[in-house]
Amino acid sequence: MTITYPITLPTSGGYARVEFRMGNVVGVSTSPFTLQQQLVRHQGARWEADVTVAEMERPAAEEWIAALASLRGAWGTFRLADPGGATPRGTWAGTPLVKGAGQTGETLLVDGFSAGATVKAGDYFQIGDRLYKVLVDATESSGEITLDIWPRLRESPADNAVVTTSAAKGLFRLASNTQGWALQGSGLRYTLAFGAVEAI
Repeated sequence: MTITYPITLPTSGGYARVEFRMGNVVGVSTSPFTLQQQLVRHQGARWEADVTVAEMERPAAEEWIAALASLRGAWGTFRLADPGGATPRGTWAGTPLVKGAGQTGETLLVDGFSAGATVKAGDYFQIGDRLYKVLVDATESSGEITLDIWPRLRESPADNAVVTTSAAKGLFRLASNTQGWALQGSGLRYTLAFGAVEAI
């Protein structure tokens, strides 16, 4: 069977710890005399994550080891979600769809909301394989909401592109080309961890 990317990570074992980070590229120059700073905010921004899988017996561990090996280091891709943010805090009532092609930047106009629908700061959503986070609470007006988002739009989504809000995932690759595992305790249970960065 041919391996195709993105792969689906195993669900056996579950996560012991997941750390998500939002990386931004900001140039900072500090005067050595006055300590005054000059800053330039660049467009670069990406999701980063460190994942520790819960201790497992060998059968479950081998599923994880095989999945990570199939990525061939940073070559392959996989989808990853923040497990604590699988359910949005806002209602997102209706059928949210991108309103209008050609959108770029750090806001996104979405329509298809039912009357009174809300989005909350911290809600995740997905368009294609891209993961975004809402930065400001908002309530629909005439079925529309303009979302303030992080990161900026990776690509201009198509008009009426589906906005997925439940278990939203992003596209990631391994942060290192070397992966491993450890056995610990009297029962020699397996533990493993890996770092990931958004595949841009």
